[in-house]
Amino acid sequence: MEAKSKKNSNPFDFLSEEIIFNILDHLNNDPFARKSFSLTCRNFYSIESRHRKILKPLCAETLSRTSARYPFITQLDLSLCPRANDDALSIVSSSSWKLTLRSINLSRSRLFTKVGLSSLTVNCRFLTEIDLSNGTEMGDAAAAAIAEAKNLERLWLARCKLITDLGIGRIAACCRKLKLLCLKWCIRVTDLGVELVALKCQEIRTLDLSYLPVQCDLIMTLVSFLRMLKKWIVLSSFVFGIGVMHGSAVILDSGGKMIVDKLFLKILLFMITEKCLPPVVKLQYLEDLVLEGCHGIDDDGLASVEYSCKSLKALNLSKCQNISHVGLSSLIKGADYLQQLILAYSFWVSADLSKCLHNFPMLQSIKFEDCPVARSGIKAIGNWHGSLKELSLSKCSGVTDEELSFVVQSHKELRKLDITCCRKITYASINSITKTCTSLTSLRMECCKLVSWEAFVLIGQQCQYLEELDITENEVNDEGLKSISRCSKLSSLKLGICSNITDEGLKHVGSTCSMLKELDLYRSSGITDVGVVAVSHGCPSLEMINIAYNERITDTSLISLSECLRLKVLEIRGCPRISAIGLSAIAMGCRQLAMLDIKKCFNINDNGMIPLAQYSQNLKQVKIDSKNGSCK
Repeated sequence: MEAKSKKNSNPFDFLSEEIIFNILDHLNNDPFARKSFSLTCRNFYSIESRHRKILKPLCAETLSRTSARYPFITQLDLSLCPRANDDALSIVSSSSWKLTLRSINLSRSRLFTKVGLSSLTVNCRFLTEIDLSNGTEMGDAAAAAIAEAKNLERLWLARCKLITDLGIGRIAACCRKLKLLCLKWCIRVTDLGVELVALKCQEIRTLDLSYLPVQCDLIMTLVSFLRMLKKWIVLSSFVFGIGVMHGSAVILDSGGKMIVDKLFLKILLFMITEKCLPPVVKLQYLEDLVLEGCHGIDDDGLASVEYSCKSLKALNLSKCQNISHVGLSSLIKGADYLQQLILAYSFWVSADLSKCLHNFPMLQSIKFEDCPVARSGIKAIGNWHGSLKELSLSKCSGVTDEELSFVVQSHKELRKLDITCCRKITYASINSITKTCTSLTSLRMECCKLVSWEAFVLIGQQCQYLEELDITENEVNDEGLKSISRCSKLSSLKLGICSNITDEGLKHVGSTCSMLKELDLYRSSGITDVGVVAVSHGCPSLEMINIAYNERITDTSLISLSECLRLKVLEIRGCPRISAIGLSAIAMGCRQLAMLDIKKCFNINDNGMIPLAQYSQNLKQVKIDSKNGSCK
């Protein structure tokens, strides 16, 4: 009997729960491995249920079962449950999760009301994080329900367009522990709401105030205002236009005469203005401030701000067209710890702008995307005291070899460089970059068509720490790819619209870049099944591949890719030789597939779609063609 007992005993029974928890920690990135583990035996099934802390269900109808199966969930992501309603939130708040839940994501849910939200915040007393982005129907009543979460530390309200200062004030008064608040596109929030947040929530670290002006009915507001001033007589006899220039409201009569200038704009649009900034910059712990698209803030207003935010580390002023280097200088004075600055789509990169950033030795990252560049401005960047780690000059007109070479020689510690669509640069720039910035981990240079193929050989020879490389629409060839394949740490490689590469170059990538997760071969017509097979065999960690618009790709490629078990995104649009056979192989092999584009794949029929429905349980988006046109 004793011998029989020893024979039937499970050796895993002698492992402590702590050891098994450590094993499960290493399986977090593979949901199928966790499922297989839990089905091994009853003991493992029970332990796995106690170990799981993060849950992302595919539909809200399963919440009753999953709450019983996994009683210790701390992070609940319902972003895949657009039909989550008050009943679903009631299940969450009445289950064992009410004592364990710390974070919930409702950013895609539409059907719950203030009732369900109140039940959640009142019962789940330890909630510290709520994402309610895209809640376009939520108003101040919902904000009052949010205010019940007294321990809230992180709150996202992006695009909650009905919430006003009243609701924000209620949240600010009750949620004093807030460290992160996103009010992006909350278009009914004004200076008053922002001031209340700054005065009541003293522990704020991150504040996003992007695009806060309230878009009311412009004409009706003007009519009411002019009538109030008794300047309006007969509406029918008055034809006017409205424009916004440099922070001013301009109204023209039928003769084109300007009758109102710099009078109504901030009243008319109820924008946030510089008036809300003094309490904001006084926040003792504020590190990240986002003011993207805040047109109500201008140089004159910033000049009146007397205080400085000494704790500020990151500032985003993208699309702030009424702010120049003068206003920027006023805002960041005293911010000695500033590390990241985003000035995209608005600033003129001049010598004056560069000089105002000259005395920030901690500045490591700056982005000038789509900004006009003066030669003197680029030269001044090269003369900064500090050494940048990240620089973006994407789509910046005016960047040439001389200026770019000077900048990279001065900032040899660069890790990330974006020169996308800098159409004037040539081999000379890449030569300077590869000689001086040998520690680059990310290089984006899409559509730099004047760069010759020899430059890509230099990239592989000198920048072997690269993890991300985007050379879409360039003159790279197989020799360049052979050299680039030396970058064995590459995880993302974009080769779209590279007509000079063939399977021979791609074979080198497949043989040495085993850590590759993302590969873009969009419209690279020289690639066939041979190259794709080489990549699928050599890059088992592949998660995304784009081989769209290639008439030479067949089912052979997909059958080979079906061995990449982590594949999540597959784009095969415009590959007419692919059939149901290849798609069925993908469905059965790539169980983690989340996004699939099969538009213009005319040989795929129902025989290919049925396996998708059967095996691809994680699929979130399929792009297909219908008889009436393209659809998703």
